[in-house]
Amino acid sequence: MTDEFPVPPPEEPTNEQPQEDRLSQLESEVKECHEKNLRLLAEMENSRKRLIKEKQDMTRFGIENVISDFLTPMDNLENALKFAQQMSEETRNWARGFEMILSQFKDVLSDHGISSFDSVGSSFDPHMHEAVEVEETDKAPEGQVLQEFIKGYKSAQRTLRPARVKVAKAPGCCDPQEQQTN
Repeated sequence: MTDEFPVPPPEEPTNEQPQEDRLSQLESEVKECHEKNLRLLAEMENSRKRLIKEKQDMTRFGIENVISDFLTPMDNLENALKFAQQMSEETRNWARGFEMILSQFKDVLSDHGISSFDSVGSSFDPHMHEAVEVEETDKAPEGQVLQEFIKGYKSAQRTLRPARVKVAKAPGCCDPQEQQTN
């Protein structure tokens, strides 16, 4: 009989350390891919929102530009209707119909958030006014709008047409051209 002693099984080489390294490497890759995925999703969402806003802005500006083309004819119609009271009864009846049409145009402007603004008595603002005349006076502070020649219109975001106005200027001691000749 041979003595058989139990022989322990041969030891397998321990690969625990390389497996742990591989596991941590894979975990970091998964984490990196997850973060990259989140960044890409956020970027896509931001791009989508930006495109929607740009489309809305383009549509709004297109509408405002078309509407601004109608402002001058509307002003002309309004000015013509101011003289209707001096006309015959038949002409005044026609004028009432045109006043209704003008009112409908104003309702369309209002529906699109566009309104006229009054300038007389306010301070000159180059974003809202276009100075077409300057008057030296001591009856009003310098920079105050004295008269409005053409009404201005604005939307919530921008001025569609600046008001054309006369602006007050403090009286000077002498005209700059007079100073040059002296």
